[in-house]
Amino acid sequence: MSVSASDVKKLRDMTGVGMMDCKKALIETRGDVEKAVEFLRKKGMASAQKREGRETKEGTITAYIHPGSRLGVLLELNCETDFVAKTEDFQNLARDIAMQIAAANPLAVNRDDITAKTIEKEKEIYREQMKDQNKPEQVVEKIIQGKIEKYFQEVVLMEQAFVKDTNKTMKEYLLEMSGKLGEAMTVSRFVRFQLGEQ
Repeated sequence: MSVSASDVKKLRDMTGVGMMDCKKALIETRGDVEKAVEFLRKKGMASAQKREGRETKEGTITAYIHPGSRLGVLLELNCETDFVAKTEDFQNLARDIAMQIAAANPLAVNRDDITAKTIEKEKEIYREQMKDQNKPEQVVEKIIQGKIEKYFQEVVLMEQAFVKDTNKTMKEYLLEMSGKLGEAMTVSRFVRFQLGEQ
């Protein structure tokens, strides 16, 4: 099947992916542009997952001050090369992540960064809440485990729903951008300041 140059250009403009990959995606999806976008997203995320674990020593430190100057975020976002770190897409990604932190107030980048003591404290609170429900112990434990998973989705940056597109998590968004830019990316650390809070 042949695809038109205008369709290839349209897909490239929509995704930022190279011309040859766009052409291949359109051939794979029989010229269906929407399916081609999905094809490229899946392919990009798959290759981005392969890149996870690569060393990321370049990047940027981004400052975001929320309108009204009562809330601010400092974020370190890393990638593999200085070239990618300077691209507009990477800078926009850093800003999006900083805005996410401002809006959703995560406690940690990944669930591994949350201390066992904090998790135990949450479990104690849930146990206390369920004390009077007369449920068997194994049922209580399952419910607590479910609540802990929900807790992670609320307080772990990579597991939060992306505020600009709640159909994807922050990790999925980061992988998508990693696929688009062709490099591994990691959020190293962040700090969120709110006026009057310690």
